[in-house]
Amino acid sequence: MALKVAIVGLPNVGKSTLFNALTQTASAQAANYPFCTIEPNTGDVAVPEPRLDTLAKIAGSKEIIPSRINFVDIAGLVRGASKGEGLGNQFLANIRDCDAVAFVARCFEDGDITHVEGRIDPIADLEIIETELMLADLESLEKRKPNVEKKAKSGGDKEAANTLRLINVALEQLNNGRPARAADISKEDEKAWHMLQLLTSLPALYVCNVDEGAAESGNQYSALVAERAKRDNAKSVVISAQIESEIALLDPAERAEFLETLGLSEPGLNRLIREAYALLGLQSYFTVGPKEARAWTIPVGTTAPQAAGVIHNDFEKGFIRAETIAYADFVALGGEAGAKEAGKMRSEGKEYIVKDGDVMHFRFNV
Repeated sequence: MALKVAIVGLPNVGKSTLFNALTQTASAQAANYPFCTIEPNTGDVAVPEPRLDTLAKIAGSKEIIPSRINFVDIAGLVRGASKGEGLGNQFLANIRDCDAVAFVARCFEDGDITHVEGRIDPIADLEIIETELMLADLESLEKRKPNVEKKAKSGGDKEAANTLRLINVALEQLNNGRPARAADISKEDEKAWHMLQLLTSLPALYVCNVDEGAAESGNQYSALVAERAKRDNAKSVVISAQIESEIALLDPAERAEFLETLGLSEPGLNRLIREAYALLGLQSYFTVGPKEARAWTIPVGTTAPQAAGVIHNDFEKGFIRAETIAYADFVALGGEAGAKEAGKMRSEGKEYIVKDGDVMHFRFNV
C-alpha cells in the first residue's frame, strides 16, 4: 500500500525545500515569493529501512525493493483560502486524496525570507491553516447535509441516516472550533467517516522547520509546536529543510560525514517518514530470497492472509499458511536455513497477526 502525505503550510515556510529534499529533485520550484508552487507536485520516495539492507546481505539478494511513500507538495495556503483568497481553494481538494497531512511550521528567523503574515509565529501559522481546512469542511458538510437529510427522512434510507449522524458529529466538532479528527469514531463507523472526505479528519503531523543550528535539538519555536502537538494528540518532528536539501545531494559516504559534523545520527527525513508511519499505524514485513529482498507496508493488526493479499489477491484467496521468521532470529541465525534448523521458522495460519519485521513466505493454492 502506498502512503500519501500532503505537505501543507503558509507560503515561504520551507514546504517546497522539504519536498525537494524528500524526492532528491528540484522539481518543485523553491523561490522566495508566495505561490511559487502553482501545481501540486507529487514525489514517490523510498522508505528508509536499514533492516532490509541487512536481510539482503544475509540472503545474497540481487535486488532491494523498499516500500514507497508519496508526498504531495500543496501550494502555499493563506488566510481566506477557503473563500478563494491567494490561489483559491482548488488546492484544498488536492489534500482530500491523501492519507495524512504534514503541517510545516516556520521555526526559524531569516530577514531575507519574507513571511506572508510579516512575523514568525509557528502556532499562529498552524492555526491559520487548520482554520482554513475547518472552514472548507464546514462548507462541504453544510452543502451536503440537506440532501442526505431528505433521503434519511423520506425514504427510510439507513445508509443516509448513518451518514447524517456522522455529518452531525463532524459539525459539532467544527462549530466548536475543533478539527473533525477530535471526534471519537467507533471502528464500525470508520469507513463511512472516511467517505465524508473531511480535510480535518486526516491524521496530522507537525513539521518544525528549523535553521541549521537547531537541527539536532530544536529551538524555542519548535518547543511551542511540540506542546501544541501534545494538546492536539498529534505528532511533531524537528527538521531543517535546508540541511536535508543539502544532504540529499551527497553520496552515502559524504552524507555520513556531513551528518557527523552536525551531531546528527541520521537524516531528519528518516524521522519524518517514521513518524508518518506511526501516525497511520503502519508497519513492515519482508520477503527475502536470492532474487530480491522486499519490504511490504501493512497496518498494525493485519492477519497473515491480508498481508499476503498485499502482494497479490490470489495469495489471500488461496492462503494455506505463512512460513514466518522473526527478523531478529533471521539475522542471528544467518538466514532462512539457520533459522529453520534452529526451529525458529514457524508455520502460521489464517488467524496469525503479522508482527513488524516478520520475514514471510506464503503458501497458497488457487
